[in-house]
Amino acid sequence: MPDVRLPRSLILYLSPLCPLSPHRHTTPEKFYIEACDDGSNDVLSIDRVSTEMILTVRKDIPPHAVTRPICGIMGTIRLVAGTYLIVITKKKKVGDLLGHAVWKAMDFDVISYKKTVLHLTDNQMQDNKAFLSMINSVLLTDGFYFATDYDLTHTLQRLANTSPEFQEMSLLERADQRFVWNGHLLREFLPQPELHRFAFPVVHGFIIMKSCCINGKIFDWNIISRRSCFRAGVRYYVRGIDSEGHAANFVETEQIVQYSGGKASFVQTRGSIPFYWSQRPNLKYKPKPQISKTINHLDGFQRHFDSQIIIYGKQVILNLIDQKGSEKQLEQAFDKMVSSLGNGMVKYIAFDFHKECSRMRWHRLQILVDMVTEMQDEYGYFLVDVDGNVLVQQEGMFRSNCMDCLDRTNVIQSLLARRSLQSQLERLGVLHMGQRIEDQADFEKIYKNAWADNANACAKQYAGTGALKTDFTRTGKRTQWGLVMDGWNSMIRYYKNNFSDGFRQDSIDLFLGNYAIDEADMTTPLHETKDWKFLTLPIIMVVAFSMCIICLLMAGDTWTETLAYVLFWGTASFVTAGVILFNGREFVDSPKLVQKEKMD
Repeated sequence: MPDVRLPRSLILYLSPLCPLSPHRHTTPEKFYIEACDDGSNDVLSIDRVSTEMILTVRKDIPPHAVTRPICGIMGTIRLVAGTYLIVITKKKKVGDLLGHAVWKAMDFDVISYKKTVLHLTDNQMQDNKAFLSMINSVLLTDGFYFATDYDLTHTLQRLANTSPEFQEMSLLERADQRFVWNGHLLREFLPQPELHRFAFPVVHGFIIMKSCCINGKIFDWNIISRRSCFRAGVRYYVRGIDSEGHAANFVETEQIVQYSGGKASFVQTRGSIPFYWSQRPNLKYKPKPQISKTINHLDGFQRHFDSQIIIYGKQVILNLIDQKGSEKQLEQAFDKMVSSLGNGMVKYIAFDFHKECSRMRWHRLQILVDMVTEMQDEYGYFLVDVDGNVLVQQEGMFRSNCMDCLDRTNVIQSLLARRSLQSQLERLGVLHMGQRIEDQADFEKIYKNAWADNANACAKQYAGTGALKTDFTRTGKRTQWGLVMDGWNSMIRYYKNNFSDGFRQDSIDLFLGNYAIDEADMTTPLHETKDWKFLTLPIIMVVAFSMCIICLLMAGDTWTETLAYVLFWGTASFVTAGVILFNGREFVDSPKLVQKEKMD
């Protein structure tokens, strides 16, 4: 690989403001970003007034500039008050991949180009504060990773199949845009190739790197989950696909093994059921999914799988949703659409996870593994020997989904990944013939915990809480404590999905550029007037319920009088609660910035 290294650390020079006179506003000058350890004299200069970015040299940095170390640039974003520079201020090393350091971004800073917001009205100040809160909300979501001299957005197999011209490109130019979460933030850098060395793609998802030992042989074992920034969002507000065929909660997960110069990888994907459906929160524990009746599903469905086949090869769909109740219509529609597609490269397998594994019968997951064994052997995995020769390519892909593509999906993916790893470790010479991964106690513990951590990371990013069923992933069996924790996480999910996910969805849309702020526009969608029912009905319900309790605790002169009061206030509270539930969508926290297509 050619030298595409970026500076391991950067110095951000903030030039001081120059007071022109005691009675005038101070004038902002520039940001200077210097590569402090690569021997280059180049410095990135950002004009804080014109926002122009140019290369300059070290001697142009003012001697009294405020010096501050940073770990990298996420990019820039325009809010109501003007442009902001987003930088990484703290990082933690995850490990090394093929000799390249991989970092996790731990802390960020959002710095305004302008040093005052006095030019804004009160409403604009409030809007700007809200938008800043949204940006910080995304940055505080755990799971941003980067490398300064390696392309994290591509799998080992994709990188091995690239041209010399591709290898010569900068990391920004050649990155897989599906997984560049700061792509919108870097839009000012992309047209200027000379600036590419000062920024790098940042992926969102989960990365774990472990040095492991079996039979006295030390090998590196990694999981990289790349979350797509196309049709990104939160659990109930982003389902299905968009018109381009991008699926909600699409995650590419690559398992990598490195031993004695050889390396292997196995790739799987997960993504929402790829047609037009929604499941908007409405205060009910499990809102009923709705399939759109006005859109041609097959167009988007075909675009999705055309893209999947081009990138990954043959497709095996593992649909893990229930085949009864509210999920049944989705399973039937999915099956029908695969048949209508008529593409021999796409195979469909429906497996009712909850039915098969009910009453703690988790051993029945082996039924599904056995069903796909022949296909998994046929599709193989990517394998390179110590001399760099490609011995095997992965020719097909398992695309798993449940409703959220989280809990059930992760369990199945971990089982398929283990089966692939068994073969890879044998081919690399780590496992002896006849040995099983399951019998290697130390590694098995590492393996299970890593996949459970992967589940938790993906779940927190999409649903707002840790994953369910991770006790099975960690221990290989279901436990009573695991059921209790699932109940707790389900309760937290209910609250977040109904009362805070609108803000989270807006935050993601703003961060990714799905909603753009126009400084010339004096109004924003943030100011939404609530219907009278939003405040009145909850107050009536709380008052009625409180009065019912008071009547029970402070009984009247006769039991009939007490009963009459309790019945009156109890009926009032239940009727009010019923009206609230009937109008549930008006009481949940809905996105205000989101595009209409996402809402459908």
